[in-house]
Amino acid sequence: MQKRDFLKVSMAGAAATVASSVAAQGTQTHTWKMATAWPGGPLMDIGAKAFGERVEQLSGGRIKVQTFPGGALGNALKVPETVKNGVAECGHTWIGYDWGKDPTTVLFGGYAGSFDTERMLHWLYEAGGADLQRQYRDEMDGVISLPLFIRTAEVFLHSRKPVRTLADLKGLKLRTAGAWLEMAKDLGAAPVTTAGGEVYPMLERGAIDATEWGTLWENIAPGFYKVAKYLIYPGVHQPTAPFELVINKDAWNKLSAGDKKIVETAAKLVTFESWLKIGQEDAKALDFYKKAGNEIIELDAEVQYAARKIGLDWADKMVKEGKHKWFGRVHKSLTEFDTQWKNAESWRKVKVRPS
Repeated sequence: MQKRDFLKVSMAGAAATVASSVAAQGTQTHTWKMATAWPGGPLMDIGAKAFGERVEQLSGGRIKVQTFPGGALGNALKVPETVKNGVAECGHTWIGYDWGKDPTTVLFGGYAGSFDTERMLHWLYEAGGADLQRQYRDEMDGVISLPLFIRTAEVFLHSRKPVRTLADLKGLKLRTAGAWLEMAKDLGAAPVTTAGGEVYPMLERGAIDATEWGTLWENIAPGFYKVAKYLIYPGVHQPTAPFELVINKDAWNKLSAGDKKIVETAAKLVTFESWLKIGQEDAKALDFYKKAGNEIIELDAEVQYAARKIGLDWADKMVKEGKHKWFGRVHKSLTEFDTQWKNAESWRKVKVRPS
């Protein structure tokens, strides 16, 4: 059985077990509004909406989640605030949007110094990462937090200009988010941030030279390739990107223990399903861009090395400064996990001859 098939069977089995064991526990119905940061696309379809579908399925229709596009219920970049204030019972966002308030958030959401998505999934679900995230959001923002949706390494840029070297980045006006806003300046770029729905028109009219957003497949939906000829990879700024489900505490406390388990299981199931879906679709996407007339560029190794070093140095600096009490705690957990997995490829992968 292939790895992805095993995961599908395992997660489906877990979901079925939960559904059968808790179905008789609750008779209450709940209807939640979900605020999101997305205008549409895979984050909405296989993230937010998929979560709602799984919750309704596992609860036998007793729990329904209505999703709203970014900006419909509040600021698309401040979903946790919308949820805490009770405008929506839950929300789907990227925790790293809050990096300006506390850079600890990008340790959960991924940054230039992160490890890959497989390792991130293990850290979240088997090494205490998700528990730390939940404790952090509870204490700092007063909401319940769970991982929901995860992607592989992003596209580095869809650009109106070719970008291959460090020199090519000098003065480049790029849209980004999270800690990369600060780090990109160290590479000589001129970064700005904006909500997802504003990125395409800015790129189209030349207000920005380039944008990062999601993975190869995810970026087909917003259509950046139509107004930016060059696609640059790999996404050294974002080797992984876990996303977040935030839940209003009052709404959460109205759920029975069984229904809370349903919500948790649905979020975990969708996270694994999104990883599998994106991985497979990314494998097909390069041909799409080539046929669309895009020029595919691989970043020079010096840029990749420089970006990762900037990320690691930045994190070390945050720890030493000690301004954010959670940063050191989360960074320590990540570092210990990374050390444990050091050279894991030597015992996890079999060497094969190049084809």
